[in-house]
Amino acid sequence: MTTANKTPPGADPKQLERTGTVREIGSQAVWSLSSCKPGFGVDQLRDDNLETYWQSDGSQPHLVNIQFRRKTTVKTLCIYADYKSDESYTPSKISVRVGNNFHNLQEIRVAT
Repeated sequence: MTTANKTPPGADPKQLERTGTVREIGSQAVWSLSSCKPGFGVDQLRDDNLETYWQSDGSQPHLVNIQFRRKTTVKTLCIYADYKSDESYTPSKISVRVGNNFHNLQEIRVAT
């Protein structure tokens, strides 16, 4: 999502999109995963249904790769994680990396 203003922590991204504060741009990207169990892949990760989700099926690190076809400025990234529903699959650390290709990614933010 992109935003012209600073998005308040805990704000509902869908509500912000309805009011025009942010714009969802994930559909402009190619999404891939390091691994996934059948029926728990990119489609479930992106379907806006809180009952469906991505579930990895491989060794760590578990990666979500988002590649835009052209240079794109992303100002806000929204990630939904529900520790109460399943703490064993909720990440304890999320690293955000950017670059021009997979081999020159630089970490710009870590959320714990």
